[in-house]
Amino acid sequence: MVGNRNSRALIAVLALVLGWALAGGAQAEPLAKQLFGAQNDASPQRPAPYGGYARGCVAGAEQLPETGPTWQAMRLSRNRNWGHPDAIDFIRDLSAFAARQPGWNGLYVGDISQPRGGPMLSGHRSHQTGLDIDIWMLPADRLTLSRNQRENISSVSLRRANGAFVNDNWSAAHHQILKAAARDSRVARIFVFPGAKVRMCQDETGNRAWLRKIRPWWGHHYHFHVRLNCPRGANGCEDQAPPPRGDGCADAQKWVDDILNPPPPDPNAPKPRPRREYVLADLPRQCASVLRAQ
Repeated sequence: MVGNRNSRALIAVLALVLGWALAGGAQAEPLAKQLFGAQNDASPQRPAPYGGYARGCVAGAEQLPETGPTWQAMRLSRNRNWGHPDAIDFIRDLSAFAARQPGWNGLYVGDISQPRGGPMLSGHRSHQTGLDIDIWMLPADRLTLSRNQRENISSVSLRRANGAFVNDNWSAAHHQILKAAARDSRVARIFVFPGAKVRMCQDETGNRAWLRKIRPWWGHHYHFHVRLNCPRGANGCEDQAPPPRGDGCADAQKWVDDILNPPPPDPNAPKPRPRREYVLADLPRQCASVLRAQ
């Protein structure tokens, strides 16, 4: 069965490349997201992330089991429950911690990466190296959801006033789970909406060093986004620059202040440039072998 899926994926990739060649080369070069989105299984290679979180791929990814003792993978039809083994181990560890919190039996895990990483057909710009993990804010009180239920159930929003504050769905357990994640040495940073960061800054009474890794970002009120460091010895992997020094609480408060009292628009601000879609040549050279490996 796996061999058949691999064959179909290889045929799909070859068809895209052949179509590009017949159409005249670079003008019709297939997008990287089409090539990586056609893959159904991981490459049979040693696990290795290549490139950066938003421009890369992953060799030898491991699939997170659909259901484990303290987690369930959600939206299985997307086939994005693949990651570097460090990411899978992290999920096992954090979900076991979450299962000890009141009202939680573990975690609902959203997108990690595609089977070979790379740009996605829809959604994220990151999640390309198997080191990004979306974890739902909805307490995982049931770990017996069917595949169909996991396609249709929704997470819960924790934000109020467009992200300036948390709402009544916020709990001490959310604080503790995020804290445990941030204190893990494998974690580079965690993205949450600004109001959640401010609330954690207000509530934390112990060592505050872990708050440095909690970074405010738009959205991220239905889930929080964990980004892992490049694994030791992964020479082809590109780490993001570390967060600024300090606990980051003043920066998060500035986000909230600007939500409540938006500053006037800057007339001299440059217009945002449209994002260019990557082709295979834009990715690290190793990604071509990750794509071809069977």
